[in-house]
Amino acid sequence: MNFFAERKLEYKASVSRYTPSFLPAGQSTQMIVGASGESDYQILSLSSGFYNKQKLKRVYYSGYVPINADKRLPVLTTKPPLVREHRLYQADWLMRFYKFRYDEILDEAHPNLDLELDPKIGWALRHPEMFPVDLQHADYEMILRVPGIGVKSAQLIVSGRRFAKIRLEQLKKMGVVLKRAKYFIYHPDTPASLRRLYPEMVRPLLLPRPKSGQLDLFGNTPLALPA
Repeated sequence: MNFFAERKLEYKASVSRYTPSFLPAGQSTQMIVGASGESDYQILSLSSGFYNKQKLKRVYYSGYVPINADKRLPVLTTKPPLVREHRLYQADWLMRFYKFRYDEILDEAHPNLDLELDPKIGWALRHPEMFPVDLQHADYEMILRVPGIGVKSAQLIVSGRRFAKIRLEQLKKMGVVLKRAKYFIYHPDTPASLRRLYPEMVRPLLLPRPKSGQLDLFGNTPLALPA
């Protein structure tokens, strides 16, 4: 991997119209998840190194599925870790497009991803001191870290707030998933007593299958969120 990364840099430095392209599609690799005892923190640390040092184009993750015919392979006592694979892809997305470092998503105290909630929500719930975010004044990088707000939505918020105050109805039109974002942003309709994040109260409301009849902090019956 180092060899190809260095050669690609050499070719890029000496490129001309007559220089043949070298590794035009870039490098990629795939990691098998669950075959051995690595934590998600260790896996994301390795992926981060691939992106930053070897300049890989993409890292893929695949939940380990044993082949029973080969007795040399590890045996799983549980189902293949497909949900874990999905969470790793989400965490990888945060590193590639949302400016998260791997050691922000996880650390030695929290070495594995939450299988019930996506990594962005998990990070937000572990950092209540960062919320709620005032979308009218927060910088782009902080807005990007609000659960339910994507890259395009964050860009629209930053450009739109120059002309008018951002309202909830406008956020929905911008593509913000208010079912998630409303717990992490400040807006005029937020009760004064709730102008801070209470992770122990918010987490149950963001789980995929809330209890029937349970009301959220705004008096609404929450709907099930996608995994």
